Amino acid sequence: MDNKFFKNLENKTGVNMNDVFQLANSLQGANFKDEKTVRNVIKRVSQIANKPVSKQMEDKIVKSIVNGDEKLDFNTISKMMNKK
Repeated sequence: MDNKFFKNLENKTGVNMNDVFQLANSLQGANFKDEKTVRNVIKRVSQIANKPVSKQMEDKIVKSIVNGDEKLDFNTISKMMNKK
């Protein structure tokens, strides 16, 4: 993929692709059964997406991921954050 693709994606979403790539790199080898790790990922995704996550929603996401009910990826977290 070329830079134009990522620039268009940034313009449409408002999400900086460099931040996304840095987060993705930091996740390699991370232990997603560790609650602290999962909370840190959720907070970072929330910052990157500029979308606050309530403590209640964070707890729900953490429980779901740590228990293995959901896999940890941007799509899963995004869907959970968008539920009212």
